[in-house]
Amino acid sequence: MSGFPQVAPSILSADFGVLREQVSLVQEAGAEVIHVDIMDGHFVPPLSMGPPACEALRGMGLHLEVHLMVEHPETTQIAAFAEAGAGTIIIHAEATPAVDYALGLIRDHGCRAGLAVNPATPTDFYEEVEVDLALCMTVNPGWGGQGFIPGSLEKIARMRELLPEQTVLEVDGGIDESTAGPAVAAGAQRLVAGSAVFGTDDPAAAYRAILAAAQSR
Repeated sequence: MSGFPQVAPSILSADFGVLREQVSLVQEAGAEVIHVDIMDGHFVPPLSMGPPACEALRGMGLHLEVHLMVEHPETTQIAAFAEAGAGTIIIHAEATPAVDYALGLIRDHGCRAGLAVNPATPTDFYEEVEVDLALCMTVNPGWGGQGFIPGSLEKIARMRELLPEQTVLEVDGGIDESTAGPAVAAGAQRLVAGSAVFGTDDPAAAYRAILAAAQSR
């Protein structure tokens, strides 16, 4: 996998009728990581896709990053998505009282372990756990197309200062050409972009523009 910064297009905004074709467009433009947003209708109101979404993209040579916005992910979801081809599985700090156990379960299934925090969750949560990836939500989880929350840049900077050097700091929410550069300047290494990529007429061009903005910080 190439160096940072990276842009991880989220398929939540993609056309599922031609999913592999849409993902191929951003892959040809340079994308190496695809973000898969999973929502259960409980932890967040919307309901989204399941393991077949990962299975559909398996074998494309991409790193599939599964973001579980679900309650109690350790009960069934971690195993199911690991088997479906996930390379990284991200759980939410707010979604289970068994965070450390769930992170260990992710690693037991051969995946990188990620932990996300909502905008109102304190950053010092990361002092108590060991993660491969830390995801800072810069919108409230559950809906695509939201605007970047003011004040998030300061939180990104605090997280980067707190986290070990080897932990990847990812940002998800409101990422586009205008916010990519400031997010990277604050310390983000990987940026999730959904509607700003797949909500456009030319996902490849949109991906390249966001990556260029991130690289020019």
